[in-house]
Formats: sequence, C-alpha cells, structure tokens
Amino acid sequence: MRTPRLLVTAATALALAACSGGGSVDGTPGGSGVRDPYFPKAGNGGYDIGHYDLTLDYDPDTDAGPGRLTGTAVITARATEDLSAFNLDLKGLEVGAVEVEGRDARFNRAGQELTVRPADELHDGETFRVTVRYSGEPQTITDPDDSEEGWLPTADGAVGLGEPTGSMAWFPGSHHPSDKATYDLAVTVPEGLGAVSNGELRDERTRDGRTTFTWHTAEPMASHVVTVAVGEWETARSTTDDGLSVYTAVDPTQADASRKVLKRIPEIMEWGQENFGPYPFSATGAIVDRGEDAGYALEAQNRPYFPGAPDTVLLVHELAHQWYGNSVSPKTWRDMWLNEGFATYAEWLWEEDHGGDSAQETFDALYDGTYYDDEDANDSIWAFPPADPPDAAHISDSPVYQRGAMVLHKIRRTVGDDAFWDLLSGWAAAHRHGNADTGDFTAYIEKSAPDEDFTEIWADWLRGDGKPDSP
Repeated sequence: MRTPRLLVTAATALALAACSGGGSVDGTPGGSGVRDPYFPKAGNGGYDIGHYDLTLDYDPDTDAGPGRLTGTAVITARATEDLSAFNLDLKGLEVGAVEVEGRDARFNRAGQELTVRPADELHDGETFRVTVRYSGEPQTITDPDDSEEGWLPTADGAVGLGEPTGSMAWFPGSHHPSDKATYDLAVTVPEGLGAVSNGELRDERTRDGRTTFTWHTAEPMASHVVTVAVGEWETARSTTDDGLSVYTAVDPTQADASRKVLKRIPEIMEWGQENFGPYPFSATGAIVDRGEDAGYALEAQNRPYFPGAPDTVLLVHELAHQWYGNSVSPKTWRDMWLNEGFATYAEWLWEEDHGGDSAQETFDALYDGTYYDDEDANDSIWAFPPADPPDAAHISDSPVYQRGAMVLHKIRRTVGDDAFWDLLSGWAAAHRHGNADTGDFTAYIEKSAPDEDFTEIWADWLRGDGKPDSP
C-alpha cells in the first residue's frame, strides 16, 4: 500500500536535484503513511523493509522518568518505486545523523515523520540501507482510547509496547502491520538489569559495568509486536518435547504467583498446534512485569507481555495470537477482529476442552446478556459490527473480541466441527507470516466450504448493526 505519486513542479524538481547533488531527478517522494483507515500516518509508502538491526543503550531514570535512550537503527529495505525521498516514523527523540548506502543524507522532522533525502535517488526494485543515529528521552504515547503505549517507565526500568503505533517512540521505521521484517536487537543496560526482547537470546556479555543482550528474530514481525523490557528479572530457559525454545522473564515480585501458570506453556503450545496447526515461530515464552507497570497484556511476538501474573485463560489468549495476529497480521487496523476474535475464541475452545463451559454455552450467555454481571458490559457487545469499528478509539472494544468470536462460532455451527478445525489451521497456513483482511477471510471460508451459505453470518453478525434477531 502506498500513496499516489506526487506531482513535482519545476521548482520542486530543482530543489530535489540540489539535495541529491545535481542532475535530473526522476523519482518522487515516498508517501508519509499508508492511509490506514484509522491511523493514516502510520507506515510509509515507496519501499518495503526487510530487516531492522537495532543497537540501543538505555539508562533508566531513578525518579521513574523515561530515562535516556541512545540508538542506532540500520534498516534494510527495497524501493517499490523510484524515490527522491522517503519517510520513516519516529516520534520524539533527537536525530543526530542519517546515512543512506553509507553516504550522508539530508533529513527533516515534522510530527512523527522523519523525511530522508538520499544523496542519490533510489530506483524501483533497488535494495538500500539507511542508518539513523538518535537519542533522547523516549515518549509514552496516549492512544485514542486513552491507553498508554510507546516507552513506559516501570518500577525498575522500562518496557516498549507498540500496539498500534507505539514502537515509533523508540525506533524509526515503517510502523504499520502491513510492513513486516526480521530483527536483530542489541540492548545495553546497567549491570544488574536485564533486557528481554523477541525471538531468541543470542548473546549476553558484561563489560565496564554494563551488560549487552543480543536478540534475533528470524521470522517476519510487525513492529507493533516488537518489545524490549528492561528491569530485574528471574529468567528460565527450557525446550518443549518437540524442540521449541521457551524463555520466560519474571519480575521477582511476581515469581511465586507466576510459577504454576508459566509451567503450562509447553502444554498450551501442544494444544495450540493440535488446533491451529504448526507453530509459526522458533521460540515462545512470556514476560511478567509488576501489575502497576502497564494497564494491559500484549501479544509481543514469541514472548507476550503481562502486567502481573496471568491466569491460564489470558495466557492462552496471548499465545493464540502468535498464530492469529502475529503470523497472520492484519492488513489494516480495521481488521483487528481477525486478531482478537480468533484469540478470544481460543479461550472458549480451551475452556471447552478443559472442563469449563462449552463454546456454545459461552455464545448463548453472550447472546442472552448473562455473560457479564454488568448490564452495560453485556449491551456493549452489540455497539458496532466487529468488522467495522467506528473509529480508532474503538478497535479494542468488546465487539471486536466477543462478537468476533461469535462470528467464528457461527461458522463452526454451519460447517461442522471437523471442517471447522481444518478451517482454523488452514487459515493460519494460508497467510503464514503474511497479512490478511476481512475480505480475504470471507473469501477463504466461502472457497473452503462452497456448499454452505454464509450470507446471514456476514450480513448480520460480521458487518450488521445491532443484535441479530436470532442466535
């Protein structure tokens, strides 16, 4: 996705030629956003990022402030059109220098946009490397729904949480789920603290009172599920029976409360593979911080983040996201129900398989208005259709989760259990490490079950306003 090419006036062309050292300029500036329906400035047009190599040095603030972050981002990308300039998303922080292909590049800042003008224009299909050196106090960002993301100071360090756009508070990039990449991340912190991130820990070494932790993520990852958590941790490393690496990091104050539930990770992963298909990544685990450090859990890739010890159902929810949301990522933030509806239905399936309510009983309680103790909470399920939140402030509201799961249950009742399990794993396989939207999903279901009629489900449950007349 990218913005339309801009018309370049003669005066603009001369200015761009001057920036590139003279000569004619055939390229145009890349778009400052991919025109997401809810976050139009997120991401950037004109190129596709393949890899981030992030080197961070962080000193926490002893007064629970943001501390100071010094970073170098080396980004490898491929131009998808001829480019005279391109943008990166970066909110706050000070940029000291930018290079493209080893040569100094001009740059300027406007809001969250860092515009880079390379010395030589980039050609369609060309792979290039941009290096950004930056530093400062990283920001905490308040979302449209008033939750906080970005760089969050904690009792003993900080955590970077990115959904939907918070990662731009601590590294430059194309911060939209449609542009996924692999990552190498090295974080240096004062000795005695740990830095936990995604993927696999490749190295840990201490020198002159500071420790560097090096993490590698080999599979594509959307930037909103990148995390780095700095603090005091009790860590554990193990391997599942089928060879999957498990790494957990727990704040010492949460160790006793977390121990029993985290031991169930191998069991949950085995159950997930039975229901959703092969696990799409090389590592799993969890990060458990203090309860007051963040207001929500997040499905960070490989290693979900929890504010306080999770219960089993929440752990199942966030681990299910590794298939639905992290491997199969949304094309736009309008498609959030493809993340949350699937992870919520995973909760229902887990309960069904482990002595709790059946999925049908959960569905009936939601429809009848008896699921929650609070009447307003029961009514909120029908506030809007899951496939069309009214604005950015509502992409994480109840209809996206609960009514999204109800859509999946309606499909299950239509096609039968055997076909439904095939649909669950088939959907995860069809878009493994990719992106999909609601149209892709409905087309996939209709193609997979051509003898069934899904018209009512799409019209009344997925896209319809209000509560359907019949369950």
